[in-house]
Amino acid sequence: MEAKLKELQSEALSKIEEVQDLKALNEIRVAYLGKKGPVTEVLKGMGKLSAEERPKMGALANEVRGAISSKIEEKSATLEKEAVEKKLQSETIDVTLPGRPVRKGNHHPLTKIVEEIEDLFIGMGYTIAEGPEVEKDYYNFEALNLPKGHPARDMQDSFYITEEILLRTHTSPVQARTMESHKGKGPVKIICPGKVYRRDTDDATHSHQFMQIEGLVIDENIRMSDLKGTLQVFAKKMFGVEREIRLRPSFFPFTEPSVEMDISCKICGGNGCNVCKGTGWIEILGAGMVHPNVLEMAGFDSKKYTGFAFGMGPERIAMLKYGIDDIRHYYTNDVRFIKQFATEE
Repeated sequence: MEAKLKELQSEALSKIEEVQDLKALNEIRVAYLGKKGPVTEVLKGMGKLSAEERPKMGALANEVRGAISSKIEEKSATLEKEAVEKKLQSETIDVTLPGRPVRKGNHHPLTKIVEEIEDLFIGMGYTIAEGPEVEKDYYNFEALNLPKGHPARDMQDSFYITEEILLRTHTSPVQARTMESHKGKGPVKIICPGKVYRRDTDDATHSHQFMQIEGLVIDENIRMSDLKGTLQVFAKKMFGVEREIRLRPSFFPFTEPSVEMDISCKICGGNGCNVCKGTGWIEILGAGMVHPNVLEMAGFDSKKYTGFAFGMGPERIAMLKYGIDDIRHYYTNDVRFIKQFATEE
């Protein structure tokens, strides 16, 4: 038995030395040290040995197993190292080559405009208010001095879900909800950015879905001069200090008096061109003093509190600021269009 064990050890060590890959090495391990291997088979015959010979053979068997196992581990480490070196040689990387540039994304032009307007008004002490896009008829119309059957509702052809639920046609419901939440106590100073929906035919200047940003200020002794000053700051910050504004009388059911604001044409400087249709002015937004009926329905004492409101379309502002000629560019997700508004950081 002793001679058999030594013979197996010599045979196994010789095969391990000659092996060239890890798969063959594992096969040798199983062949010699596995449950059905020759070393195990020799050990099964130890029951036939005398009591004096068993300890000696047991120690020798463990020595043989240990020698084979150690040689396998040593050879395995060598083969793994060789495999790594071979792989590195076949996958050599030239570290002197320039890397591939990582293309950064950038904000959509509408997002840039909205964030710019938000930052401007936050700096003036406003807070941002939000509300549901699926709105009640009450907040979308009635609380804004537009009772059922009012002819001005025709100006906003709406997507109704039920008789009392619709997709909001403007962000003014956010103003109505905010005023209601104040329970008749001022001040209120908010802007309301968000998406709105109207049954409109999509073309270069119209869309069934677009964005609005509306502003609302309510407090004691708020005057039209406060509104004009606010809009003047807005226009000069967004379009340049050389921009001038003018207010023209208009009509909105929720403001009285109501105005529309024009800015001097950036292209011709107010002298008249085809962009401003020869007038030197471009319409930009609507505004006015909050109607007393709107204040009263929200719980404010219209004899104590006054306020102003304004509303603008970020799409139109972006078109004027960046020279965009078609509103549909905003929603087609054409990467070539969006790339034009990337900024270096």
